[in-house]
Amino acid sequence: MQAAPLRERAEPPDAGETRRLNVPRLSIDANAVVTPDPRMTPLEDWREVAERRVGRRSRGGRAPVIAVLHLVKHQVVEKKFGRRGVGTVLSSAAFVIGTELSDHELVAVDNHGGLVLLLHGGPETELRQRLRSMLNRLSRVTVTLGEEHLQITPVVGYASAADLPGDAGAELLRERASDAADVAAQQLDLVPRSWTPEANARHRRPSALRTPLQVLLTIAFGLAAPFLALVALFGAGIDLGTPAYLVVTAALVVTAALIWIEGFTALDPPRPPERPAGAYPAATALIPAYLPNEAATIVDTVRAFLAQDYPGELQVVLAYNTPRPLPVEVELRALAEEDPRLVLYRVPFSTSKAQNVNAALQLAKGEFTGIFDADHQPAPDAFRRAWRWISHGADVVQGHCVVRNGDSSWVARMVAVEFESIYAVSHPGRAKLHDFGLFGGSNGFWRTSLLHKIRMRGEMLTEDIDSSIRTLLDGCRVVNDPALVSRELAPATLKALWHQRIRWAQGWFQVSRRHLGAALRSSKLSVRNKFGVFFLLGWREAYPWLSVLMYPVIAFLIWRDGWGGMDWLVPAFVLTTLYTLSVGPGQVLFAYRLAVPEIRAHRRWFAGYLLLSAVFYAEFKNLIARVAQVKELTGERRWVVTPRQAVRGAQVEEAA
Repeated sequence: MQAAPLRERAEPPDAGETRRLNVPRLSIDANAVVTPDPRMTPLEDWREVAERRVGRRSRGGRAPVIAVLHLVKHQVVEKKFGRRGVGTVLSSAAFVIGTELSDHELVAVDNHGGLVLLLHGGPETELRQRLRSMLNRLSRVTVTLGEEHLQITPVVGYASAADLPGDAGAELLRERASDAADVAAQQLDLVPRSWTPEANARHRRPSALRTPLQVLLTIAFGLAAPFLALVALFGAGIDLGTPAYLVVTAALVVTAALIWIEGFTALDPPRPPERPAGAYPAATALIPAYLPNEAATIVDTVRAFLAQDYPGELQVVLAYNTPRPLPVEVELRALAEEDPRLVLYRVPFSTSKAQNVNAALQLAKGEFTGIFDADHQPAPDAFRRAWRWISHGADVVQGHCVVRNGDSSWVARMVAVEFESIYAVSHPGRAKLHDFGLFGGSNGFWRTSLLHKIRMRGEMLTEDIDSSIRTLLDGCRVVNDPALVSRELAPATLKALWHQRIRWAQGWFQVSRRHLGAALRSSKLSVRNKFGVFFLLGWREAYPWLSVLMYPVIAFLIWRDGWGGMDWLVPAFVLTTLYTLSVGPGQVLFAYRLAVPEIRAHRRWFAGYLLLSAVFYAEFKNLIARVAQVKELTGERRWVVTPRQAVRGAQVEEAA
């Protein structure tokens, strides 16, 4: 097989191109004369060596590994340049991979439009890191086909000979690796997938009693266990009541102080540069959707994007999955025929938002891409404003999500105020305080080249926060703009809100477990950044337990000293109590001051939120966080779709 040489891009980067993303460009010419690559092995020779080494494992040798790598866009290349074009691209990909192979490791082009690798065995973490490095290198390659530039999307699966039955050979190992590659092709997140017997096993639906039992478990650990521990230690002659009270009080005071600082910092929101650096480039709006849940809202959403006031070329990609054909697809196809800017892509095998986003990236033509949930309606100038940030060096811009169905229920009104507290106060205040922002899953704008590199990971329940932290660890700049507005639908029932927030809280905990240590060790983050990451991923996970710890501590002090022995009017106790309790009203005041006009017009919503938060909602959110941690630690991971509501005038219709 012949290999085309890689040609690094020689021209200077465009004005809007980030300095960190030097993407090599590979030019493909189906009629070009190319030079054979000595790293390539003929397939028959590869099979012979693979059979010999796999057979050798039974005699005490180190178990080899076979990996199968596919390029998602090889069908596009074959359609335009035929099989020779595909072979050239694969050979060039093998050239890139070959530089990372050690002695006696082999790569060959198989007969199924991919590459097969024969690798040395070793620790699982080391093997995954090597394969991930190969994927990352290939994902930065751009294939030039005439006037088109396509970024390669590689997927890889692997299997170890250590798991084979005694009489099995290399062909079964290759089939297993190919099956794992098929799983990776459904995610498109640049994560190597290992073959396991349970890969296609279905998860059992948890018992209806599981969540109530988990709630009781958090009560036992949060309230009963600390009280009993203090009593037991007191009986052993160790009195930790007063030290425990001081520690918990200090923790609550520090948290309250940080929240107040965020609020005051948010009063001076960031503003984008006055003018963009250069002309408005092509842009892509990417809308991932689970269509049965979005059927009542999706047409209005698409029309809102097609009405964007953007002077450059705007592409609107609706990437959706659905288990069955729906009538709304007919209406969407009619819209696409009327307006060629709309691209419809039904993603096969998809079961998540992350899969839809990753799959749609192969269609994205814009220099930057806005990601929106299927109920969002961005302000007409959203893409203009986002480009002003990106053209001046930002890699990701997160906007302000505003609830547009607050009239539908008391739950929606509560969430409407909460979102102002989050997107108008906490996010911009925290970004200014810690010098980094976060992508919140929707109304976020990315450099498309960076999104190709980072991608979304389907195994994460909050793929947005995971991608944000990985972007930060990559040394990229995420900014927050509270004036970059998009309007969305809030959950209208307490049950829908519970399921949504359980997923969010568990997803945050997943991210904390996976990335906190790496972030604190990172050489790319400043001390200021690391403090912010510790607060976001460490302290916020401990706080739900700290907040409830005051109850067993005070209960112990009453048990120890008696009700009459407690001096409830000690100035330090009174002042710290008032100070920590002031956080709730303070957040509401900041939210009212910085809210968008249509939410600020409803003063009763803010008053109601303050009352509900004091008597119910604050502890409700802390309870959710504690239960979510229990679910994650016990291996329970479920994505429950949040029902959407269609807003039509004064009527509100819940989607099926």
